[in-house]
Amino acid sequence: MHDVIVVGAGIVGLAHALAAARRGKRVLVLDREAHANGASIRNFGFVTVTGQEQGRVWDLARRSAAAWREIAGPAGIRIEQEGLLMVAQRPEAVAVLDAFLQTGMGEGCKRLTGGEAQGLCATVRSAAAAFFSPHDLRVESRTAIPLLARWLEEAHGVAFKRGVAALHAGTGEVHCSDGVTYRAETVFLCPGDDWATLYPDVYAKEGIIRCKLQMLRLASPGWTLPAPVMSDLSLARYLGYAVLPEADALRARLQSEASAALGHGIHLIVVQSGDGSLIVGDSHHYSPTPDPFSVDAVDAEILRQYEAVLGPAPAVVERWSGTFASAAGHSIVRHPAQGVTLVVVTSGTGASTAFALAEDVVGQIFDSQRKI
Repeated sequence: MHDVIVVGAGIVGLAHALAAARRGKRVLVLDREAHANGASIRNFGFVTVTGQEQGRVWDLARRSAAAWREIAGPAGIRIEQEGLLMVAQRPEAVAVLDAFLQTGMGEGCKRLTGGEAQGLCATVRSAAAAFFSPHDLRVESRTAIPLLARWLEEAHGVAFKRGVAALHAGTGEVHCSDGVTYRAETVFLCPGDDWATLYPDVYAKEGIIRCKLQMLRLASPGWTLPAPVMSDLSLARYLGYAVLPEADALRARLQSEASAALGHGIHLIVVQSGDGSLIVGDSHHYSPTPDPFSVDAVDAEILRQYEAVLGPAPAVVERWSGTFASAAGHSIVRHPAQGVTLVVVTSGTGASTAFALAEDVVGQIFDSQRKI
């Protein structure tokens, strides 16, 4: 008998398993896949704090980054990179950058001239200004998620049942495709963008659709990035920057000079893996059911943006696409049945915010019970 069942072994589900296990609960995680295969491994592994929406989301990201740093060592997860180098190339981007640094979220960030940015990363092209933030970090998501699951199993006694789809979840029980009904007093549903089975009416009411992204891995360029890199397009997209009044002029110029990138929802992120290879992306296309095909024109535009910031691109060695649940706001937390909580991150920030979100959700349930 388990105290808690978590449906979904992506980062959101694993974060809820951790939060429950730390409260002494016996946890079972169910997942339809034999191994991690969804949005949680089809991303940068970039735990982004700087540029998240001011207020609750920024707070969730700061706390989640601290959690990653706390568990990485015990779980055998390597932190591949620390920090963020934000490169501004247009005068309008410099204005946004400087305005951001005047906010509370800019605390700890160091403003750099273009020359200083090139001194930090010699391959940066035509930087007008930049800043370095120490708050962010990166893990290799395709290995970090399996290592996190293994650590939960070995260090916290979390049980896993894989290759089993949850068909229905109600008070105290989850009916699964293996014919077994698993029972626990508390159930957390973390199914990501799989809305066909568990409470599809909630997904429909919230207007949740899917966002498809395309990403690339480039061969090692023979040099080392000092930190993950972002550029002007990110200053116009990430809400921590984009809501600033100065961002209006930047968006107008980007509409004129980078309309293809904006049309594909591209904002440049470049991170580096332990073998020296670079992960570059990404694009954003929205649909209830996005097609599974990577479009060469989108990849080509991503590479054009890369070359505008970092120079000639190395050879592409991998291409992939992924989807995640998307809707207005950061996430939804709903209680469709007694003892059942549905949690969906709808902003593509699971790696950046899931640990703190889970701590809040699980804490509201169990910590309040202890006070009664």
